[in-house]
Amino acid sequence: MFKRTIVEELRKWADNEYRKPLILRGARQVGKTTVIKIFSGDFDNFLHFNLEDRNDRSVFENKPSFEKVVEHMFFYAGVPRDKGKTLVFIDEIQNSPETVSLLRYFYEKAPGLYVVAAGSLLENVLSSKISFPVGRVEFLMMHPVTFEEFLIAMDEKLVLDYYYSDSVPDYAHTELLKLFKTYVTIGGMPEIVKNFIANRDIVKLRRIYASLITTYVEDVEKYSGGAATTKYVQYVMKHAFKEAGNRITFENFGNSPYRSREIREAFNMLEKTMLFNLTYPVTSVVLPLSPDYKKKPRLQVFDTGLVNYSLNIFSEFIAKEFLSDVYRGKIAEHITGQEIAGASYEVDDQLYFWVRDKRGSTAEVDYVVQLGEKLIPVEVKSGATGRLRSLMRFVDESPHQWAVRLYSGKISVEDAVTLNGKKFKLINLPYYLAGRLIPVLARIILGK
Repeated sequence: MFKRTIVEELRKWADNEYRKPLILRGARQVGKTTVIKIFSGDFDNFLHFNLEDRNDRSVFENKPSFEKVVEHMFFYAGVPRDKGKTLVFIDEIQNSPETVSLLRYFYEKAPGLYVVAAGSLLENVLSSKISFPVGRVEFLMMHPVTFEEFLIAMDEKLVLDYYYSDSVPDYAHTELLKLFKTYVTIGGMPEIVKNFIANRDIVKLRRIYASLITTYVEDVEKYSGGAATTKYVQYVMKHAFKEAGNRITFENFGNSPYRSREIREAFNMLEKTMLFNLTYPVTSVVLPLSPDYKKKPRLQVFDTGLVNYSLNIFSEFIAKEFLSDVYRGKIAEHITGQEIAGASYEVDDQLYFWVRDKRGSTAEVDYVVQLGEKLIPVEVKSGATGRLRSLMRFVDESPHQWAVRLYSGKISVEDAVTLNGKKFKLINLPYYLAGRLIPVLARIILGK
C-alpha cells in the first residue's frame, strides 16, 4: 500500500462534527478499499463489511430496528461497542438496497460512528432500485493514481520537492519529464503502479491490463439490464478506449450499424460506471460554465494506461523522445485531462473544453478551467507561440489577458500578442504540472 492524497480529505471529513455518512465514489479498482484500510489506522476500531458476502449482508438486512443493526455490527465484528473511535466501512453496498436506505439512520441515530460506503456501478443501481437518502450523506470522488501520488509511490522524495517548488533547475526538470513520461505510459491503476514499482517491466503489465478490462466488461454486463442493451454496451466498451481524446458522434459510433439513441443510452450507462466521461464544450469565454449538449462531446477514459494498452502504443513511448509526438499528441491531451480531473475530489466537478460558436469556425481549446471569476483557456502544445491560433481566438474574446500552454518546457510567463493585436500573458507550464494547475495559476495570476 502506498500513500494516496485523498486520505487527507478523509481526515477533514472525520474532523467535521457535522459530518454525514460518506460515499466514496470512483471506478472499480482505483483503490477505494485500500485507501479506507490506510485511513482506518486513525481509529481504535475498524468494522469492515463487504456486501458481496451473504453473511456480511445479513448484518444489515431484515432487522426489526436500526438499533438491532448496530448491535449486530459490533457483535459480528467481535468489537466492544462504545469503546474508542470506530470506523465502519460498508463495501460493495450496491448489493443491498436495504443497507443503502439505512445510511440515513446512521446520520440521524448514530452520529458517533464514522461511516464510509463504497460500491461498484453504484449509480446504475441507485437510479433504478433504491430510495436514496438524499441530504443525509456526502460524497468524495476517487480517481486513479495521479502523477504526484506516482512520485510518492516511487519514493522520489527529492524530485517531489522540486515538483512542489516554484523554481525547478534544468536537471530536475529533465528528471520530472522522464518520470512523467513513465507515468503516462503505464497510467494510474494502483495494481499497475504497484507491479511496475516491483518489477520495472512494462511487458509484465499486459496481463494486468487485460484482466482489468475483462473485469470492467463483466461488471457492466452484469448491470446492463437485458440482452439488447448488453449488445450496445459491449460494442461501446470494445471501441471506446480507441476513441479516447476524440470528439465523437453517437450515430454509427466506431463504424457500428447502431443508431444514435442506442449508442447514447449505452454511453449514459457506462458514464455511471465512471469508466468514461463525455466532456461537452462551452462556447462562452466567461462564467458560468454552460456546456452545449447539442455539440459533439469529447470522450475521456478514466485511465490513460488502459488507453495505451488498448491502442498497443507502448513502443511509441520508447521510440519517441517527446510526449507530444506519441499518438499524434492525443495522449498528451488525454493525460492532461486525467490530471486536471484527478486534482479534485468533488463528484460534480467536470472537465470542459471550448469551441468558437460561429458557423464554419474550427477554433477549439483543449480545456478551460475556472480561477475565481476568470475562465482560463488551457492548450496542450509543443509548438511555437504563433501556432496557438485557437487559444488566441479565445483570448481575443475574453475580458482578461491570461492563457496557459502545457508543453515540455519549463515554467515561464511571456508577453504575447494575438493575430488581431491583443496583448496577453501566456503562462507556459510543463506537462507534469497539470495536476497542480489551479494552485500554480492562483499564485501567478492571483498572487495567492
